[in-house]
Formats: sequence, C-alpha cells, structure tokens
Amino acid sequence: MNPLPGSPADVDQAAAVLHAGGLVAFPTETVYGLGADARNPEAVARIFAVKGRPADHPLIVHLADAGQLTGWAQDVPRAGWQLAEAFWPGPLTLVLHRQASVPDAVTGGLDTVALRVPDHPVALALLAAFGGGIAAPSANRYGRVSPTSAQDVREELGDAVDLVLDGGRCPIGIESTIVDLSSAAPRILRPGAITQRELCHVLGGPLVLDGLLATTPSKPLRFPGSKPSHYAPRARVILASREDAEQRIEEWRQRGQRVGILASRRPAALPENVTWLSLPGGIEEQAYALYRRLRQADHLGLQVLVAVMPPDVGLGHALRDRLRRAAGLGDDAGAHTELQQMIGAGQ
Repeated sequence: MNPLPGSPADVDQAAAVLHAGGLVAFPTETVYGLGADARNPEAVARIFAVKGRPADHPLIVHLADAGQLTGWAQDVPRAGWQLAEAFWPGPLTLVLHRQASVPDAVTGGLDTVALRVPDHPVALALLAAFGGGIAAPSANRYGRVSPTSAQDVREELGDAVDLVLDGGRCPIGIESTIVDLSSAAPRILRPGAITQRELCHVLGGPLVLDGLLATTPSKPLRFPGSKPSHYAPRARVILASREDAEQRIEEWRQRGQRVGILASRRPAALPENVTWLSLPGGIEEQAYALYRRLRQADHLGLQVLVAVMPPDVGLGHALRDRLRRAAGLGDDAGAHTELQQMIGAGQ
C-alpha cells in the first residue's frame, strides 16, 4: 500500500485501481474513506472484509456532483434538492429511496441509499477521474476511531488497501451529518458539522435529531455509524462533566488503571501519573482534534480515558454523539432522555 500525494497522475492511477476492482483510501473534508466502485458488488465486498464490517450495514456513496443524484436515488423530494444546493460539496449525507440498479452490497439490502458530494479537492478529482460513484466508509477497522490522516490509514489497514491518496489531515475531523429524507418528515440520523439549526434554516421548518432515538432494540435502524459502540479507541472511555471529572479519574486510579483525561482545560488537581490530552477551546477545533487525541490515548497505552463532554449546542451535538459511542453508550437510555430534552428545547 503506497501513499500518493494526490497529483493528477496519482489520481488517475487511483481511478484505474477502482476500475480494476481495487480499494483506494482517499481524503475527504471529514475523515479518510475506504473506497471501491459502488457498482461492483465484488469490490464493495472487499470493503466489508477489510474493515470487518457487518454485511447488512449500509455504505455512503460519494458522487462528483448533485447532477449524479438521480442515477442513484428516485423520487428525490424538494428538501433533497434544497439541501444539496445549500451544502454540497460538503459534510452532508442524504438518505433517499434507491434506484433499483443500486447494488444491495452498498445499501445493506435496504430500499434506501446514502449519498454525498465531498468537499475536498483530492476526493473531487478522484470522483471526476473515476466517473462514477465511490462507496466509501471510513478507512479503519469497524467500530474503531476514524482516520483523519494517511498515516492513520496505514496504521489501521496496512497492506489491505491497494493505494492511499495522501491529502493531508482532514480539515473537519468527524464524519458527515446524515439526514434521512426517505420518510414523511426529515430527520437527522447522525449529527455532524452541518448543524440542526443550519438544516432547519434551509428547509424552513423543524428537523428532528433522531439518530440515537432511532437505534433502540425495539426500533432498529441501520445507517452508517449507527452501532452503539463506534469511533472507539482501545482505551475505555468514561464520560464526565467538568465538575465530576476529578472524581472519575480517582475512581479508576484506585483500580490500578493507567488513566488519562480528555478535556479543554487541565484539572486543577491532576495527579502526576494521569495524562492530560488537551482539546482546543473552540468547538470546531475540538472536532478537528478529537480523533487524533483518541488515537493518542492508545499510542500512550492508556487503559481508561475520562472524557469531559463539550457544550450541548451546535457542533457540540456531534462531538457528544461521537464520545457517547466511543464509550459504548450510543443507545443508552440516559442519552435518549438527554436528546429528548434537547429536541424539546429547540436546540
């Protein structure tokens, strides 16, 4: 697996690999994707094998522009065109009714397909050179921390990938917002950099933040990133508020664990043998740094990472979602209650 810097010749080589049924890791503005020809079920099957991903878990198909939308989706509602015009290229995935020609391997057998146009020059160049849709989940083992650099991909997947296009570190750092437009009311299945407020502004009406609520045992819903435990380092992640972080740290220290804390501020009484993994003060900067810090926890051999939850507004919704899933609490009842309160407050 040779990383390439994304020159025109390298992009053409990557497109040739895709046409031959190979796998190409490439950068987007969110995270690095593990791409295959979305029309080639055998190539798509390699994605699942390399990641260790359940075969019924749908993939996102990346397109070069919104003009390709009707080749993959049918009965696109007005809201779909509005959101595509407002946010594509960008970190927004739309779930729509699929065309009959879309392979089941991409959709997990569902009657919907997840589509987006990424906002990264290397990704767009690859899509243009390839000339079709590229199915691409994040380029990491299933359930683990998503890669935000070519080096992350190399560490995760090694030679299982035929080629890596190196486009530097991903500027956003967390996965796209997913909006389901396949039912009567639009709903957010996964929060991301495009916030609920921004989506509501474009659509001119309410939009339910429904991802965690939609994945209970009695009401399963499959979409990318829907596993309750996801985006997880090897270290055990313990969620905390700023007020109780020091208590959580001490509890795990008393159990003889190597403990770290993920927070924007250093606790006042931090023991010497506890590692502070700092996050920037701004919420967008925290998103950019989050996965890098989770990977750092593993590189340092930490057994427990106490994570101070960010503010519960805007992009903070997405960060809280990723941290809950890193802690294995994606379908936790407490998280459901918190989301219901958040929706009721109109945040």
